[in-house]
Amino acid sequence: MMDTPLLQQHCRPLSGSENRLDARQVETLMALLNGWQLTEHGQALFKIVPFENYHQTMAFVNALAFIAHHEDHHPDLGVHYNRCEIRFSTHDVGGLSLNDFICAAKTDALLIR
Repeated sequence: MMDTPLLQQHCRPLSGSENRLDARQVETLMALLNGWQLTEHGQALFKIVPFENYHQTMAFVNALAFIAHHEDHHPDLGVHYNRCEIRFSTHDVGGLSLNDFICAAKTDALLIR
């Protein structure tokens, strides 16, 4: 699973509980992310990203949308004036998959300032 860094991996279609990560896998992958939290009984990754203004928020949302489209793995977003709330989960596996961590890592890469 982790021979290749998350940023260099790409999402692939996943379905079925056999593709859901177990608690140990989630713990290992969480250590590779910056500031993400587990929510909903460990069923999703969640992060709030602050910005100075709406323009910066929307620029980030548009960049994230481009990545999500390219990876074909789309987050739930809450878009506000000076923050974006991001939630990744893989509905087709009933929890977290490697795709969620790949996209979270790529989201973090957008935030390097």
